Amino acid sequence: MAEAALSKKRYTYEDYLKTPDDERYELIEGDLFMTPSPKTDHQRISGRLEFKLREYVMENDLGEVFDAPYDVYFDEEDVVQPDILYVAKDRLGIIGEKNIQGAPDLIVEILSEGTAYRDAIQKKVLYARHGVKEYWIVAPKEKMIEVYEPKDGLYQLIGTYFKDETVESRVLQGFKVDLKEIF
Repeated sequence: MAEAALSKKRYTYEDYLKTPDDERYELIEGDLFMTPSPKTDHQRISGRLEFKLREYVMENDLGEVFDAPYDVYFDEEDVVQPDILYVAKDRLGIIGEKNIQGAPDLIVEILSEGTAYRDAIQKKVLYARHGVKEYWIVAPKEKMIEVYEPKDGLYQLIGTYFKDETVESRVLQGFKVDLKEIF
């Protein structure tokens, strides 16, 4: 299914809050997007990766991990629902009653047909602009993860990791994942 903004109107967070509860939406630069439900492979990968991340964070008392659907509010025209996100212990104050208010330390997006362009292009720019310290793009078909860090307001590719390799976070020192366990 091709994605498209719902109309030419610029939307705000107030408009976003009025969207139906039984559908997932994201607000990027004032454009409102409906997000289709993820497919089975996406959910398997998301669950495995989130489990590893959550286990590491909890065992080491490093902060909190959340998964979609859960809003990250950057500003009135930018509200997204990353697949997985991590907030460091010293920044737990950005966790509100309804959402995350500000940039998580790590965001993971898993590409799917309906969201690949948005995740790989639009959100990468958005996350860099708002100060997300590390961004992982997971490509299920390629069995690959790309890891990005901000540099001069944009993301720089730090590494590309395939199924037979181990990915390591720079934000979460010591967190490593053998990708054979994810894909």
